[in-house]
Formats: sequence, C-alpha cells, structure tokens
Amino acid sequence: AVLATSFVAKRSRRYFSEQQRALGELTGKVEETFSGHAAVKAFGRERAMADDFGRINERLYQAGWRAQFISGLIMPLMHFINNLGYVVVCVAGGAMAARRTLELGDIQAFIQYLRNFSQPIVQTANIANVIQSTIAAAERVFQLLDEAEETPDAPEPLAPTAVRGEVRFDSVTFGYRPGTSVIEDLSIEVDPGQVVAIVGPTGAGKTTLVNLLMRFYEIGSGAITIDGIDTRAFARGGLRGLFGMVLQDTWLFSGTIRDNIAYGRDGAGDEDVLRAAKAAQADHFIRTLPDGYLTVLNEEASNLSQGQRQLLCIARAVLADPAVLILDEATSSVDTRTEFLIQKALRDLMADRTSFVIAHRLSTVRDAALILVMEKGRIVEQGRHGELLARGGAYARLHASQFAGKEEAEGPVGA
Repeated sequence: AVLATSFVAKRSRRYFSEQQRALGELTGKVEETFSGHAAVKAFGRERAMADDFGRINERLYQAGWRAQFISGLIMPLMHFINNLGYVVVCVAGGAMAARRTLELGDIQAFIQYLRNFSQPIVQTANIANVIQSTIAAAERVFQLLDEAEETPDAPEPLAPTAVRGEVRFDSVTFGYRPGTSVIEDLSIEVDPGQVVAIVGPTGAGKTTLVNLLMRFYEIGSGAITIDGIDTRAFARGGLRGLFGMVLQDTWLFSGTIRDNIAYGRDGAGDEDVLRAAKAAQADHFIRTLPDGYLTVLNEEASNLSQGQRQLLCIARAVLADPAVLILDEATSSVDTRTEFLIQKALRDLMADRTSFVIAHRLSTVRDAALILVMEKGRIVEQGRHGELLARGGAYARLHASQFAGKEEAEGPVGA
C-alpha cells in the first residue's frame, strides 16, 4: 500500500506543479490585461488577449484534471489493497479452519488486527492529495525564499544624527552580475546643500547611482560616505530615513489623498499635509475633487492623472523634510505650466539641502551647482551648465541633439 501511494503521489505532484504554474500565469495575464485594458482596446487586441487567456486556461484545465484524476486513484487503490488483504485472510483462514488447525475466533482476530494495521496507512493516503498540492504550491514560495538575502547590517550600527549632507563616492565599482560592471571606479564629491544633476543616455547608470547611495544594492568595491561615515556603518532603515525620493514611476496606495501625503512622515497632522500640498502645487487640484483631501484613490490611483499622481508624490517628499533629496525625472509627467510651478516648489525644497536630480530633459537642470555627465557607468564630464556647453563635449552633444530634435519636431507645425 505504501509503495502504491508513493508511486501515484510522485506522478500527481508533477501535474500539481504544472497546475500551479499555469494558475500563476493565468492570474498574471488577467491582471496585466485589466491594468492595460485601455491599450488593449485602443489597438483592437481584445480577441488576441482572449485567445491567449483561452490557451493558458486550457493548460490549467489539462494539468488540473490530470492531477485530480491521478491523485484520485489513491483511495480506490488503497481500498482495493485492503479488501484484497481481507480476502487473503478469509480464504487462508477458512482453509485452515476446515482442517481444524485454526479456530474461527483466531480468524476474526486476524481480520481485526489487519483493520487496525491498515487504518493509519489509509488515513495517510487520504491526505496525500492535499500534501502533494501543498508541496507544489510551496515550491513557488521556496523559489523566493532561496533568493540571496541582503547583507546584514553592522553588529552595532550607527544612528544618523544632525546630518549635514556631505556625500562622497570613492572609487565605487558595481555590477548586477559578477564579471560585469555597470558603475566602474566612480568618484564624486558633493558638498552639503549642493544641488547635483545627473544626466546621460539611457543605461548610463544614473538611477543605479542613487540606488547604491540608499543601499538598495551593495557596492562591489570602494566606499560611499555621508558626512565622512561609510553608509555601511548605518542600519539600512536609519540610512534610508535620511532621504526623500520623488521617482518617475509614482507609487500611491489605496487610501485617501490625505493619507498618501501623510505617508511621508509619521504623526503628520492635517496642517502639515496642507502645507506640503500647497508647496507642491497640489492643493488646487485636490480641492476641485468632490471629497477633497478625503478622496479615496482606487487601485494604482487610476482615478487621477499621471501628473496629479506625481504632484502627490512631491507633496509627500516635502512633508518628509529629508536631509538628502532625490528626484528621478520628477517632472516628466506634467504639462509645461505645472512643471514651472513644480520647479519653483522644488527650488524652495532644495534650498540648503543636498539634492540629486536625475534628468533627461536638460532644461530642468540648468541651475544645478554641479552637473555630472555619465556614460557607460563613468563620469565623463562635470561642471555647471555654461561651462559644459563651452567645452563642446558629451553634455554639449546631448544638449544639441535634444533641442535640435525639438526644433525639428516643431518646425512643420509652424509652417
């Protein structure tokens, strides 16, 4: 019976694993289609998406019925084996009783012992289906648990206090995979209160630089210091508490607008939220909503425009009042008028505060105290806007291509 259960269980587990994979793929397809339903309809791809769903669903169905069919054989098989044992005992016992070598009471005792012996095995087989299904589902969890963990913090981490905002990158090298470098031998010196713009083509390593600063990744070699202290000497939570971020990809949770802004600082009151919203130029559009600051955002905050979501993220950063500010294409999703207002709010926010501004639109970084031009993980130029243009190097080429493209695009419109 044990061998039969093991034989069936091994085969059912394979189909249970296929069922879980197909279920995960189907769930992802549904979520993807729902979140991008506007694009699906705009390109007339409803039938294609429905066909994709049907194919995945068919794989799920096939794996599901095979898993259930094979696992369903366990109990009938167990009952057959047990009944076969009773038949053997009865036939053999009857023959022996006929020869008067065994009493009927002995035969009854054997049958009872057989029932007591086989009952735990039957119970184990009864839960074998659940066990196999659970193991198949747990495999996906174990894949996540097997991922490498973050490097532990220092045994006695330092607590950041009275941070001035002096940042240094000293010969920093980093790669996502061994043997490949995204950042190589990078050295930067940023004085307290300085606004540093980081520009360069896509894939140059601009966002990676900021991720290293906040220890989302560990550097391969070199050191990053804040006020002369290696960032690895701080606990990650304390280090990241020094930074305020406004990213190109906004993140807002399902809740009220007031709660989303207040997320920037624990214990923030209504007056604090209001001041932050006004500083970020978000107060006006919030008050035009039916419920104002109590407006509940739905999933992915799709009841707001991309520009409005960006304004809320900026308000959150204003409320956090961080020692170091990080802006990653913070005004990329707003119109020209709103961008002008936001730039004014950001200038006030960046005053006397160390700030890193990642930008593709060079018009947004002209006033930066220091502009770093990155290519292939290296800083190829640094200086102020006018100085870099005068050199005629990488920054000047970026500037020329960007504004030449704009003039070329605008030319036919005015013709």
